Amino acid sequence: MKTTHTIHTACLNNNCPTCYATDGLELTFTQQKNENKFFEKAEKEISSNLYCHTCSNTIFPVNWTEDIERVHEYHRKLATPLPTATKLKPLLYGIIILDALLVGALIYYFT
Repeated sequence: MKTTHTIHTACLNNNCPTCYATDGLELTFTQQKNENKFFEKAEKEISSNLYCHTCSNTIFPVNWTEDIERVHEYHRKLATPLPTATKLKPLLYGIIILDALLVGALIYYFT
């Protein structure tokens, strides 16, 4: 199952390209995480979303000004992503140990 985790949120003082308000922009960085019974792993891709609370619109990158792009790059560096290593869960460790014991028992029985 994929879940979305917010890794960084920032309120910006830049002008909104739609309504020109300076107090409603919010920049959010999110990362997807795959999780099931056996393991969990975060994806490498980090997505960003710019939303204006004043005019209730999502501002797409096509409409961004140079100032917004600079602030976006600054906050992108501040966002620390989740580790992308695969984290095994106890159920998988139990299955691996059970299989190793079963193979060991079969080898002992047939020799």
